[in-house]
This record gives sequence, structure tokens and C-alpha cells, in this order.
Amino acid sequence: MKIIYITANLPHGSTEAFIVPEITQLMRSGNEVLVVPRSPRGRVVHGQELLKHARREALHSARVLKTAAAVAAAAPGRTAVAARSLLRSRSLKVAVKNLAVVPKALWLADIAVQWRADHIHCHWAGTSATMAMLASKISRVPWSLTLHRWDIVENNLLAAKVRSASFVRFISKDGLRMARTIGIGPENNVRVLSMGVTIPDRVQWRARSKPVVLCPARLADVKGHRFLIEAWRILRDRGVDGELWLAGEGELRPRLEALTDVLRLRGSIKFLGAVPHRELLELYQEGGVSAVVLASIDLGNGYHEGIPVALIEAMSYGLPVVATSAGATVELVLPGTGLLVPPGDPVALANALQTLLQSGTLREQMGDAGRQRVIRGYDVAGVTSALLSAMEAAPTDATPLTSQYAPQST
Repeated sequence: MKIIYITANLPHGSTEAFIVPEITQLMRSGNEVLVVPRSPRGRVVHGQELLKHARREALHSARVLKTAAAVAAAAPGRTAVAARSLLRSRSLKVAVKNLAVVPKALWLADIAVQWRADHIHCHWAGTSATMAMLASKISRVPWSLTLHRWDIVENNLLAAKVRSASFVRFISKDGLRMARTIGIGPENNVRVLSMGVTIPDRVQWRARSKPVVLCPARLADVKGHRFLIEAWRILRDRGVDGELWLAGEGELRPRLEALTDVLRLRGSIKFLGAVPHRELLELYQEGGVSAVVLASIDLGNGYHEGIPVALIEAMSYGLPVVATSAGATVELVLPGTGLLVPPGDPVALANALQTLLQSGTLREQMGDAGRQRVIRGYDVAGVTSALLSAMEAAPTDATPLTSQYAPQST
């Protein structure tokens, strides 16, 4: 198949690394994938290998606007009907955001026609999905949607998008439950299919003289770093030796660094910044980490953790994990496959980490159990096979948009 993958920023930015294995596996399976970021901004951290497969055009570039005008002239009826549907947005602010992506949606429709795409798949249900939905309506190329967490809460024309898409994928049962609470009914095209990871063939266990605990998460409130740092102070006070590495970037970094200084932890906590995805996996493969931790919290109103791909990846390498029971993490970390503690509880977090760090046998047993859990349910090969089957089954329109104008985007 020829599949267009819509992202928010990938291959730019540092927050969508979890999509890379899915795209890569689709290409390994013999499919052509064209990555189209809604807003290609920021440095390339994780998506270097996708650059040659990406069509990166700024939201309102001259090329986008020129192509949009040509598409609107070639298909005025379809364009008007598609754009008019955005006026049903739940607020003026959301409507303005949606209308802002209309030119790029028309440009994307042209890409889909010129490239002869079979399917458009979009991650995130916000304006990225608005762009994909409009492009599908105009080009008549079927589309589908993967929802995560915040984009469900935002509820940007979500019901309309669910009805329009050939299928809608929630990455967790909790996500589907959230959608039900805001009125998304039991549509036949809805399914739960987690994100997958590439399972390494072999993993190695290496005991370290000084344990290293890694937290791979952007520095944002929902990730609960301040509770993790407080837990680390408790461990140091108990005489537990080791280092805590924070792999991620975000708006909270200055505040978290200040907290680290106040608690006199600079010698044992390292801020690594945004670590390229490949380098992170190499660190796991080389046995450079003793355990992985996520201290996520629930911010209320649906703002909580989905099923963290960061944990899935760590478990695939046989690394023991400690996490909180916030959001959908409980769907991944079952008893025996990792340690779960209540969110926002530094003492409980410290106790779990201490239990793990002081028993090499427990770390090895839990790492093995976690790896088997991921092999059974989160292998990207199985995930993409299910996605591909759904894409192939998507109905196609009998009257696709034909190119009545000179190609603008090729």
C-alpha cells in the first residue's frame, strides 16, 4: 500500500519518537509511507531516518497556498462542504484553529492524488486530524485516526472525525472509556490497539557497581518528576547509592533543576536533555541502565498517562520498571511484570525503587516477566499487521478527485 502518515511535527521535534517504529515496520513490510507533519518545526531529534520519506512544508508556505488555491478551483463544491463542516467546532477559538489548517488540507489532498495514495493515517485528533479529514473528503482517499489522550480531552470535532474515518484506533481501553464519557458512541469502526515497539532479538543483563535509574519522559507536569526527585532524596537519606538520569526536555527543566539544588542532589541526578531515540535504545541494549521509572500523575479532567511507550520499550529490553497507577499504565504493568505505586507519593516510589535496587534477583525476574509481557502484546510487527488489515479493508470512494489542474506539489 501507499500510505500517508500525518504527524504533528515528526520527523521534527522530540515528542513523537513512539511513532517511528510503527512507520519503520510498515515500510519493512513492503509498504510505501510518506510522512507529512502538520507543522514541521523544531530540530530533528528522533526522525533522522524518516527525512527522506517526509514531505515537509510549513503550514502557510507559498507552495501550500498556491496549491490550495488550485485545488479549491478544481473542486469548489467539495472544498466548500468540507470547510463548512468546521463551523460546527465547539468554540470560536477551536474553529479558528481548524480553519487555519484548511490550506494545508487542500495541499495534502493534492499530495494524496498526485502520489496515488491508498490511505491516509493520522496520529492525534486535534488539528492534525482536521487536516487529514478535510484532505480525505476532498481527495476521496480513505483516512483513519489514532487517538492518544489529550486529544480526546480536547474534543475537537471528535464525533465528526470518528464518523468520517474508516476506522479509529484508541491506544488504550482507558482512552476509549474517556471518549465514551464525552458522548462518542459505540461506532463499528472503533477499536483498541496499543502502540507497538521493535522487540530486540537478544538482551543482556549486566550488574553495575553503581545502579542507574532512568526516567525517559518529557519534563512536564503530568510526568510527576518532582515526586521522583523527592523520592530520590529519601533514598539518598537511607544510604541507597546510585544515579538518577532524566532523559527528556521540557518547560519544567529550570524548576526541576532548582529543586535538585535545594535537595542537594546535583551529584546523583543528571539532566540528559532530549536523547535521540536510537541512542536511548543503544543504552538499553548495552546494559547501561539498572531500572526505568515513570512517576506520572493524574492532573484531572482526563489529563493523565496513556500506555507509556517509554515503559513498553524498557520492558522489551528486559529492564525492570517502576511506575505509578495513573491513567492506563495499569493496562501494561501487570503484577509480576513491574512495580506499581500510587501517583504523587514519593515515599511509596522510594520504597519500590529501593526494593528493586537492592535485589539483583528481583530485577532479573521482573525484567524477564516484563519482556515476555511485551513480546506477547506489544510487538510492533503484530500491531502494524492489524493496522494494515484495517487500512486494506477501508472502503474507497467511486469518484476520486482527478487532477484537473497542473500538479503544484510534486
